[in-house]
Amino acid sequence: MVRDLPLGLALVVASLIPALKNRGTQLGELPGRPFDLLTVLVLALEGLPLAVRRKWPLICLILVSAGFVVDQLHAYHLVAGSALPVALLSAGAYLERGRWATAGVLTVAYAGLAVALARQGAAEGLVGFITFYLACAFAWGIGAWLRQTRAVEEERRRNVAETTRTAERTRIARELHDVVTHHVTAMVVQVEAARYLTAAPDRLDQTLGNVAGTGRRAITDLRHLLDLLNPDHGPVATGALSTLVDQTRQAGQPVEFVEDGRPQESPGSAEAIAHRVVQEALTNALKYDHGGQTSVRVRHGARDIMVEIKTDGTGTAAASPGGSGRGLSGLRERVDVVGGEFRAGPDPAGGFVVTARIPAGSGS
Repeated sequence: MVRDLPLGLALVVASLIPALKNRGTQLGELPGRPFDLLTVLVLALEGLPLAVRRKWPLICLILVSAGFVVDQLHAYHLVAGSALPVALLSAGAYLERGRWATAGVLTVAYAGLAVALARQGAAEGLVGFITFYLACAFAWGIGAWLRQTRAVEEERRRNVAETTRTAERTRIARELHDVVTHHVTAMVVQVEAARYLTAAPDRLDQTLGNVAGTGRRAITDLRHLLDLLNPDHGPVATGALSTLVDQTRQAGQPVEFVEDGRPQESPGSAEAIAHRVVQEALTNALKYDHGGQTSVRVRHGARDIMVEIKTDGTGTAAASPGGSGRGLSGLRERVDVVGGEFRAGPDPAGGFVVTARIPAGSGS
């Protein structure tokens, strides 16, 4: 209303300027008449309803049309009559229900106005009346086009929002998989091993202590999950890879760890992805090659990070939660998004190998 009321007031004021008297729409070409008290009502009907043309388009159109009919029948020919196409455009754009019924009623009303003007001696002629009707229909059509465009844009926004929500749910699932599975797998493997340590109380106590420590770390990671899901979350902490390796060793997996070069001073997504690759590969080593020799090699270069995790296939499949199938595929998608390379498959020498090249600075 604040935006649209000035337009209506401007048309009213313009109609009162002497130089613009009888300079409005002259449907029927009837001789102009001087203003009287009825003119005030006509001005109010034609101009002021534009203030509600968006909120109540039908009411606006009815009032403006009524004012326009009186304007033409009394031959005031007000500049405020220009509000009619604005009202028609607004109805076409914002009217939600009864659009065809409204158009039909307006058509019948216009036909009645044309007949009434003809009886008063209008010189417009049939062609003139049809031309004005088509101009009004064109204004309505523009409004309908705007309405359709707005509906398409709203649908696009809904689709974008739904796609964003789906992507976020997928991202949450991946983060949950990455953060929790490693710890839970280590706990299950250690608990299974504890069954055979009842005759060695010291080792049993150490194993159960490791299980408790792993559980506490899992809880800590869960508490920080929202921070990890934030696109602006902080970088992976220094020493995080060595911590992963230590946790895996405590779970009974012999791991050789070699790290060449130094991480960037301002690490970003490249280091986070490398961390996830190592984490997922070590989790799979615990599941499917428990006790087998495992090597982890990470090289930090100026342009990329190279990661390689190998198992020798001499271990055994541990009793652990079954794989969901989203671990390695999720890693592949992560690496592909930043323009890197990812491979995972059996090693010709035996065991399994995971390699990744992650461009440094991508999204950092």
